[in-house]
Amino acid sequence: MRWGGILITLGTCAALTTSSPKVHARRTAAPIAALTSEGLPNVRSKAAVAFDAKTGELVYAKNPDAIRSIASTSKIFVAMLVRRRKLDIHALTEITNEDAKYAKGGSRTRLVVGHKFRNQDLLRAMLIASDNRAPTALGRAVGLTPKQLIREMNLLAKELKLTKTKFTDPSGLNGNTSTAREMSIALMQAMRDPFLAEIMGTRDTTIRSVARRPHAIHYRNTNRSLHSGRYEILGGKTGFTNPAGYCLLIDAKINGRRLHMAFLGAKEKLTRFGDFGRVAGWIQSKPTK
Repeated sequence: MRWGGILITLGTCAALTTSSPKVHARRTAAPIAALTSEGLPNVRSKAAVAFDAKTGELVYAKNPDAIRSIASTSKIFVAMLVRRRKLDIHALTEITNEDAKYAKGGSRTRLVVGHKFRNQDLLRAMLIASDNRAPTALGRAVGLTPKQLIREMNLLAKELKLTKTKFTDPSGLNGNTSTAREMSIALMQAMRDPFLAEIMGTRDTTIRSVARRPHAIHYRNTNRSLHSGRYEILGGKTGFTNPAGYCLLIDAKINGRRLHMAFLGAKEKLTRFGDFGRVAGWIQSKPTK
């Protein structure tokens, strides 16, 4: 079945405490079962989807149309947008106080105000390590103010017919909502750009500022599934804020099938990667068609 007319079939971690009068109690997490009693992947994220990129078949779904905060997975829209606006990837863009303002409240940034970086490296900083100063800097590189960038992100979502996807912030720190279904579609669109796909599939990279005293920054991809080597991971994007929980978009090949997946709203940092593994293992165990 295809996305246009899909009928969706919707599919704990308990703490074990031991105590002794002579030692402090130790808490260990019980392993999460790979499958539910119904034989479906035991996904702990609040919402998730996996669909076949070639056929459009919906392989797995859990609350696929629930509207949720999406945190830094928003950044794939910035990447698609600036590429469409013919971003000069070799040109330099300076990190400004305005970029620092819009990144306030997010995770530690390593893009130093006053330093210039090649735009291709700002894309790497944004997609590999989710640096929050990069989105507004990239927007400025194609002539957009932060407010204009947000407006253009909403227009792009509308163009892609993602009717439940809304942006109020360039980086995803404040607001920005969508669904697992729509974010998996957005990932598919972003991965159609070979340059963005190459970046999102990069495990490690080092970028350097152009300054009197150049600043070298080594980034390691925040998508842990990319590093495990268990599955062929083509790319993806992570995200986290308190309202969104831990999020993961991931493009992978399993049993020869290319699958686009989205996991939104995990409570723990590693759960989203565990959810991917459980869905991937379930797909791998099914007979190929």
